[in-house]
Amino acid sequence: MESKVEFNSCGDKIRGILYTPDDVSGPLPLIILAGGWCYVKEIVMPYYAQAFNDIGVACLLFDYRNFGESEGLPRQHIDPWGQIEDYRNAVSFGRTLDNIDENKIGIWGISYSGGHVIITASLDPRVKFAISTIPVVDGFPTMRRCHGERKFAGLMNTILDDRERRFAGQPGETMAMSSTDPDNELSSWPFPHVCTIFNDIKQNEAPNHEHINTIESVELLLAYQVKPYALRIHETPIMMAVAKGDNITSSDLEIDTFNAIQSPNKHLAVVEGVDHMSLYSNTDHLGKVAGVQADWLKALLSAG
Repeated sequence: MESKVEFNSCGDKIRGILYTPDDVSGPLPLIILAGGWCYVKEIVMPYYAQAFNDIGVACLLFDYRNFGESEGLPRQHIDPWGQIEDYRNAVSFGRTLDNIDENKIGIWGISYSGGHVIITASLDPRVKFAISTIPVVDGFPTMRRCHGERKFAGLMNTILDDRERRFAGQPGETMAMSSTDPDNELSSWPFPHVCTIFNDIKQNEAPNHEHINTIESVELLLAYQVKPYALRIHETPIMMAVAKGDNITSSDLEIDTFNAIQSPNKHLAVVEGVDHMSLYSNTDHLGKVAGVQADWLKALLSAG
């Protein structure tokens, strides 16, 4: 069953969708899903929700503040700590829902939010499990690798110019999330296939997606690090799925962060034959990862 929901996060209204499995008696476990860079809730998450519904788990998908159907200004501004706060408020909301087991609420994230869920799990003991998918875990080396030395210098100049504008009292500007011509158009993620795939998703599945972000969003990404928070996780069960061929968020950085998690109840799945963007463009690849995650979660819930 599918129902629209709303809840408050720091004064703004968050809008989401609650998926509950058919013919399953409660109280039900709940997994909360939110997306990565410029995502809205219609991007890939319904596929994962179906896999979790199939094992008897309810799913809450939501748009962050500033994105999609949710309120919040400036639009298309990505503050990772604001998004982590949205996750925590989603947990608070989930605990108020009828037929939900408040002691079995977990969180799921992909790409940027794959890092968010590790941080959130380290901060909030109400989170009973976390699933991280191809996560962004360290913004500075990720951006430097993605752009290369010369383009990274240009990116830094753009960020500093925007900071000067904001200091002078002018509004910050936006830039493309990605571009089909990264040699001539600066973007946050300079890969032509990222732009092509997200444009296809927008046309076919997620019309609320806007392929731009504030320049300040990238500045905030450069200060983003997950590993210090991974070191704080001693008990919460964590599952991380890494694409072996990932050339965007970098599997070596992801695995290093996974190894820093102190909890003995952790599982790393290195998925063969997929890369970062094939989890958006190839439903077979997506299904492979969703299946691995659903199997892990089913075993975890059965044991506990």
